[in-house]
Amino acid sequence: MRRHSKLLAAATATAVAGTIGLLANTTAHAATGGPITGLGGKCIDIASASSANGAHVQLYDCNGTSAQTWTVGNSDNSIQALGKCMDVTSASTANGAKVQLYDCNGSAAQKWTVSNGELVNTGSGKCLDATGNSSANGNQLQIWTCTGAANQLWTLPSGSSSGGLNTSVAPGGNFNLSVWELQEPVGSPGSPTTISPSRLVGANGFQDSYFYTDSSDGAMTFWAPEKGVTTPNSSYARSELREMNSDGSAADWALSGTHRLNATLRVVSVTDHVAVGQIHLGSGGTSTKPLLELYYYANGDIIVGTENSPDGGQTTHTVGHVAVGTKWSYTIGVSGGNTLDLTINGTTTHYSIPSSFNPYKQYFKAGSYNQSSSDSTTKGARVAFYSLTVAHS
Repeated sequence: MRRHSKLLAAATATAVAGTIGLLANTTAHAATGGPITGLGGKCIDIASASSANGAHVQLYDCNGTSAQTWTVGNSDNSIQALGKCMDVTSASTANGAKVQLYDCNGSAAQKWTVSNGELVNTGSGKCLDATGNSSANGNQLQIWTCTGAANQLWTLPSGSSSGGLNTSVAPGGNFNLSVWELQEPVGSPGSPTTISPSRLVGANGFQDSYFYTDSSDGAMTFWAPEKGVTTPNSSYARSELREMNSDGSAADWALSGTHRLNATLRVVSVTDHVAVGQIHLGSGGTSTKPLLELYYYANGDIIVGTENSPDGGQTTHTVGHVAVGTKWSYTIGVSGGNTLDLTINGTTTHYSIPSSFNPYKQYFKAGSYNQSSSDSTTKGARVAFYSLTVAHS
């Protein structure tokens, strides 16, 4: 079942079938050719390398052929390969409409806007989607209401626009930050400074040296030095977003239902390790523990920590490995009230939630929660986000 989403993406939004699909805040870029990669690291491919009208646009193992060489950044917002355009069959706007190759005709069915890692079709306002969340070779792509899930996140050819992110605005100019509060590693001891959603939103929203737009690629960047103000229950500084509701109240959702936090990011630098995503305990008891923390280590290991009980004790599991500075994607979430779901670059694992957590509600966190401390203000963890979305159903 597809989920209603609160999307953190470019600031211009359009409502589509009750779901908020976010369109791009774009700047002009020169056309660039190369592969487009998605779920499972697979490439967008033209079936049988055929240039015939109606040839399927699909996922396939990357092989460097012309059937996987796409030109993006064209002035007409088309995406082209083999001399033809990526096209929505019959110019349909319906969920599940298949994507094909077709003669370029300038129609909205062939216009695609880059938005925070998603490719949004202008004619439908829907996202290019790996059908059935499958990375199998030959899986024909479709359009679907934008959810921000991993099967809708794409990496464009090297040198092309980084997800349509504007490098000259504050993070709130690229991302809808109306449903997040920022905590920074400054303030008074035991009481870090927090920045409300109302101060974060917009192109002229809040930014400083701890939270800012990267001038080279537009990434929403978090800096947490080893020396900084911490909360009373932690020894580590953080520059981190805390999930909020649209009315300004703190998010606090029950384990029942389905809840997802999706991100594309890269760790720019880290001394030891850093938490880049969390499911944190909210109301329902006295514990201040996270239910789940996702860590990135300086050696490239991605490790998830799952809490054994509200009283403490964390079990860790190695779930991936990417080099420092390399983009990767995660989804962390809860389903059915008793299962933690984790997807790293298309590979999913599940962990049981102990019944002792049942009384607690939860909320998401994302950013740079440094896991090492010293007297240094120059060592620390810097994390850049290219996509960050939340979905609840």
